[in-house]
Amino acid sequence: MTDPTPPNPAPEGAASPNPTSKMARRRARELALQGVYQWLLSGNTMATVQRHLESETERLDRIDRELFVSLLRGAIGSADELRAVFTPLLSRPVSELSPIEHAILLLGTHELRHNLDTPYRVVINEAIELAKGYGGTDGHKFVNGVLDKLAARLRPQEVDAARAAKG
Repeated sequence: MTDPTPPNPAPEGAASPNPTSKMARRRARELALQGVYQWLLSGNTMATVQRHLESETERLDRIDRELFVSLLRGAIGSADELRAVFTPLLSRPVSELSPIEHAILLLGTHELRHNLDTPYRVVINEAIELAKGYGGTDGHKFVNGVLDKLAARLRPQEVDAARAAKG
C-alpha cells in the first residue's frame, strides 16, 4: 500500500512549510532532546544517534534541520564543557539529575552560549516547555532556575537590558 500523503501536502500555489518557523524550531528542539536523551542512556556515538533519529522521524522537512543538527552536535560534542558551565548552579550533583533534566540543561546551555541570535528568554521558555512536556512534575521549575542564573552569567548585557525595560 502506498502512502496517500503527497511529498508536499501544501495546496497548489501555497508555500510549503517554513523550516525556520517557530513550530519548526520547537520540533527541532524536541528531536534534539530525544537525541541527547538517547545518547545519555545508550552511550552511542553522536553520529549513530543522529542517523537513528533521522531514519525514524517522519516529516523531517517540517523541522528546522539546521537547528536540530547544531543543537544535537553541540550538546553532545561539548557535553563535558557544558556541564562545567552549569554544574556550579545546581542544587544537587549532575549524577542525581533525571536524564531529561540533564539533556535539557545541556541543550539550553549550548543554545545560550552559541545561538546568540536567539533571545535568552526564548531559550529558557523553550527549555521550560520541554521540561513540562517530557520531564517530572517540577522539573520545569528546576530547569528555569538554573537557566535563568546561567543566562545572567553568559548574557549579562541582554539580561540587564531586559530587566531595565521591565521597569
